[in-house]
Amino acid sequence: MGGKYSYWLEQAFFQKNSQLFEDKNYKRFIKEMIHTNLECVRINLNMEGKVWSCCPKNWKSFSSSCYFFSTDAKSWNSSQENCSRMAAHLVVINSKEEQDFLTQNMDKTAAYFVGLSDPEGQGHWQWVDQTPYNQSATFWHPGEPSHSEEHCVIVNHPSISLQWGWNVILCKDRHRSVCEMMKIYL
Repeated sequence: MGGKYSYWLEQAFFQKNSQLFEDKNYKRFIKEMIHTNLECVRINLNMEGKVWSCCPKNWKSFSSSCYFFSTDAKSWNSSQENCSRMAAHLVVINSKEEQDFLTQNMDKTAAYFVGLSDPEGQGHWQWVDQTPYNQSATFWHPGEPSHSEEHCVIVNHPSISLQWGWNVILCKDRHRSVCEMMKIYL
């Protein structure tokens, strides 16, 4: 979808809902809105009159989330801060389908931080959004997690492996990342 469609959608939305301009909650929503250029698709769900499922421009859509794949390398903490500035968080992977979607959109020559870490180095893995760590929904490379001084997780496709997987790494190392946010419904 190009810019014309996004512009048309914004115009249609704002014209249709022009009475909302006087609503102070709506004004606060617009003032706090970080992503002003959205790409939307019509949905058939009856979500109290909401008929558009939207992600910010240049983000990828999957299930009920939007994903941003960075092209610059940062530490894990800087990556999470960057996601937060975009009203998102480092990606939380909940299923094989989500893992497959992510890896289909990743560069095989790069590694990507995800929102999983073990801050204490005690094997207590936690997701940034407090989703419980589910051992049965993990995609560790063989032999991982392997090192007690490595507390952050990347998704990578090492040349020795035939598939993508998770690897622990030093949090200060610099890699790409994936941010995730909930879709916006209009």
